[in-house]
Amino acid sequence: MAKNNDKTYWPHMILGFLIIGITLSYWTVKSASSMPVQESNQFMLKYQTADININQIMERKIAFDKAYSIHILDVETMVMTDNVNSNRPQLNPVKLSQGMNTFSYEVVAKDGTKVSDANVTFLLTQPHSRKEDQLFSNVPYVDGKYLIKDVDIKKAGRYTLQLRAEIGDTVGYSEMAAYLKP
Repeated sequence: MAKNNDKTYWPHMILGFLIIGITLSYWTVKSASSMPVQESNQFMLKYQTADININQIMERKIAFDKAYSIHILDVETMVMTDNVNSNRPQLNPVKLSQGMNTFSYEVVAKDGTKVSDANVTFLLTQPHSRKEDQLFSNVPYVDGKYLIKDVDIKKAGRYTLQLRAEIGDTVGYSEMAAYLKP
């Protein structure tokens, strides 16, 4: 009878591949959970709600835009040079100041009359984070404009000023870029 001294290494290879697979799976889950996903807040709604009701949102927005317009008042803008490689002109962002800020908006009908009975909501947010969001519901109508007071901004960077105005069955949105220099 022949004695077989050849060692087989296939059980060790299977165990090695199993350990490598478990290690790579753990690394994938750990690295994916360390970068949280930030939800969009376009239309001042959660992404899922906006996605489900987008047809109604757009119909109400079109109806609002036919009858009304939203204007921001008394803000200083930063002069930005347009990107020469872009065909889309960019609006100048609103200049923010460190600490307390005040914003005022007016909702105007197409015939020029100011609307005083709109349900107005204001949101200060950053483009890629919801951590620093500040929401102001039921913005008061004071002296012919909707006034948002005591908006405390501490961190420098890019921001977005969002306003939502509801009049009857119509809903209008205003979104402006803003920037706080470090």
